[in-house]
Amino acid sequence: MTDLIPLRRALISVSDKTGLVDLATALAARGVALVSTGGTAKALRDAGLSVEDVSDITGFPEMMDGRVKTLHPGVHGGLLALRDADDHVASMQAHDIQPIDLLIVNLYPFEATVAAGAAPDVVIENIDIGGPAMVRSAAKNHRFVTIVTDTEDYDALLDQLAANDGATTLAFRTSLALTAFSRTAAYDAAVSGWMAENLGEVPRRRSFAGKLVQTLRYGENPHQTAAFYSDGSARPSIATAQQLQGKELSYNNINDTDAAFELVAEFDPADGPACAIIKHANPCGVARGDSLQAAYDAAFNCDRTSAFGGIIAFNQPLDGPTAEEISQIFTEVVIAPGADAQARAVFAKKKNLRLLVTDGLPDVTDPSLTARQVSGGLLVQDRDVGRIGLGDLKTVTKRAPTQAELEDMLFAWTVAKHVKSNAIVYAKNKATVGIGAGQMSRVDSTRIAARKAQDMADVLGLDAPTTHGSVVASDAFFPFADGLITAAEAGATALIQPGGSMRDDEVIAAADELGLAMVFTGMRHFRH
Repeated sequence: MTDLIPLRRALISVSDKTGLVDLATALAARGVALVSTGGTAKALRDAGLSVEDVSDITGFPEMMDGRVKTLHPGVHGGLLALRDADDHVASMQAHDIQPIDLLIVNLYPFEATVAAGAAPDVVIENIDIGGPAMVRSAAKNHRFVTIVTDTEDYDALLDQLAANDGATTLAFRTSLALTAFSRTAAYDAAVSGWMAENLGEVPRRRSFAGKLVQTLRYGENPHQTAAFYSDGSARPSIATAQQLQGKELSYNNINDTDAAFELVAEFDPADGPACAIIKHANPCGVARGDSLQAAYDAAFNCDRTSAFGGIIAFNQPLDGPTAEEISQIFTEVVIAPGADAQARAVFAKKKNLRLLVTDGLPDVTDPSLTARQVSGGLLVQDRDVGRIGLGDLKTVTKRAPTQAELEDMLFAWTVAKHVKSNAIVYAKNKATVGIGAGQMSRVDSTRIAARKAQDMADVLGLDAPTTHGSVVASDAFFPFADGLITAAEAGATALIQPGGSMRDDEVIAAADELGLAMVFTGMRHFRH
């Protein structure tokens, strides 16, 4: 028995009419009878095509503002009937149900309606009911029915028909059925997610969905398969960035570039340029400056060794002089909200460097969800959008910080939010000068950051490491005074930390004894 199913009758009902007329015209030219609904039928008739209305099949007009039109045995029987089952065929004959060989449906634009900020009643009217029902019927019966839910598959369908004398193969129909079920799953995830957000409830079941952006050469390691999916949001990000040059991004490139861009977005471009250099999802240098080049130089000088082969992000469009500086070392990816012609020309000589541009910076105050898979489940939480200002700080030492120390503390605190715990950030003149990340002991992070600063002092030929006169940010409280003492030994003069330890009094007393200024934020920034 052949797996080829000739297409004789098609039902078409689409919201997105891209390519509709060309496709329908090609189908009609092959003798495929067209059945349609509402606006789709009108568009086909306006193009001069002969179309049968669904209402002629169901015996009922479209009603209730189009809410009811295809939910009928005349439609679903034509989609679900097994053509090789005698009782199914007998039922079709008894009830005058004609088979539907091809279903072309794309759903009401629910996601786009939500993204546009529509009122709840408008959003609800864009929840498609009949479309998903037909899609699931056709996809279930893909042994006999071809289901197309994506305009991207129109050309592939026509190629199939050309190659198989007006028929489709089982392999092709099965692949389209997978696409169809994936689409309805994503659609339902979008609807339930919107309802949960609108109601402010934690849903009993949580679904996430994405659209394939690209298959990747491999995952974190070459023996792992991987792919990149977009959640469909318009947020400026690695998912919406335009790649101007360079080879394909890897799994690790995407992960690190996301970390870099989300960090640099913390710094408002209206307050001046900022640069973040990331390696293995941790910052190895972050700085503000009077120019992009100055910000890059300061960030680079925090840890030149780790910056090699890193990811660089800017909060302003990239310019030529900064691109020239960057091109002096090997860099994997540069991402910025734009790049001028000179910068593009400079990087054009670096064929392997990936240059990505976006149409803006992500909104770091957007309280969207993040999810992480664990064995047997998902951990879901709000994105960490916590921010503090000068008015939120509580001075707990005898010596109050100077204005310069306060500004550097807020800068260091912002960076620490994006460093893996236990996180310690030394900063001076709005630039990181030492970063300790991901250690099991906070005092070890403090020591590592100071050691890195000493190493850079040797590289730069400085008389003393730049931790002298710096401030320190800790993403969580100091459980003991040892971390604070280590920071003071490295030359730090002020500290910012959440507070809340049982030994706060001991830590404060140590700070007072050393003449340090210290402030509490009352907020923690663990990042695992």
